[in-house]
Amino acid sequence: MPEENKEVKPDLTHKLRTNPWILSTIALVVLALVLIIGSLGNFSFTGNTISANDAGTLLTNIYGDIGIDSVKEVSGMYQVNVIYQGQVLPLYVTKDGKYVGSMDLIPSDFDSNANAGAGSIVNTEVSEDDDAVLGKADAPITIIEFSDYQCPFCTKFWSETLPLIKENYIDTGKVKLIYRDFPLTSIHPMAQSAAEAAECVRKVAGNDAAYYKYHDKLFQNQASLSEENLKLWATQMGYNIGSCFDSGEFTDEVLADMNAGSAAGVTGTPGFFIISETGETNFLAGAYPFDAFQQIIEGELSNLT
Repeated sequence: MPEENKEVKPDLTHKLRTNPWILSTIALVVLALVLIIGSLGNFSFTGNTISANDAGTLLTNIYGDIGIDSVKEVSGMYQVNVIYQGQVLPLYVTKDGKYVGSMDLIPSDFDSNANAGAGSIVNTEVSEDDDAVLGKADAPITIIEFSDYQCPFCTKFWSETLPLIKENYIDTGKVKLIYRDFPLTSIHPMAQSAAEAAECVRKVAGNDAAYYKYHDKLFQNQASLSEENLKLWATQMGYNIGSCFDSGEFTDEVLADMNAGSAAGVTGTPGFFIISETGETNFLAGAYPFDAFQQIIEGELSNLT
């Protein structure tokens, strides 16, 4: 990790712990910037206006397994509070119905079969850091995932999309996955602790395989996250993480991951950088289906032959 990151971590840790609304404020600023850019850029939030009910229906059609709690207007958009895995989460829909998402807006008419450019090619460098690797170290394609163990949409990716990526690309040596932490502590109070516990398991076990086994355990039991369970699950796997976890040994490491994600343009979870060995980088913001990843990966693999 760069030394400059280490200098600011204690101050950031204190601010986040004493004022958890900092991240909420950042999120609102990002939303405001999206609206400004939308009004000045190549797309518009004006035109045919959909109703609040239509906004809820649109999200239900896209995400499928969600319920609608309420809908309200916020800064010229619809904020749709959706129910997913027992949590109420805010999503946003532009009034013309063309863009939906969390803080990262994606086209509402996205069709993975019709849109080869599901991800956007970005001119940014994203470090693998020293984080846990799933797959062969020399795989030609790298996926760097910025994620949150308490984020329902991250669990959606883990349960629906990751198994297919693993079967088709990771297990065949074509792709490796690197998981980096992006805990949204203002809305997910256990995300930071879960990330630190996973790092402790990796340290005590001394290998990345244990990390990903514990990573799976966290997502599988997302609704039961607690400090007691974090230690219990590690113990059941054969690892005593009590000293590591209680000392906060990996607090700074987790926050450094989040700083790196923010610097690379990540504003919500999950976020994915798909990087070819040539250096070309595609970015996907959100729990996209397997088809979106497949198109990008196949495209990058074809460029290498």
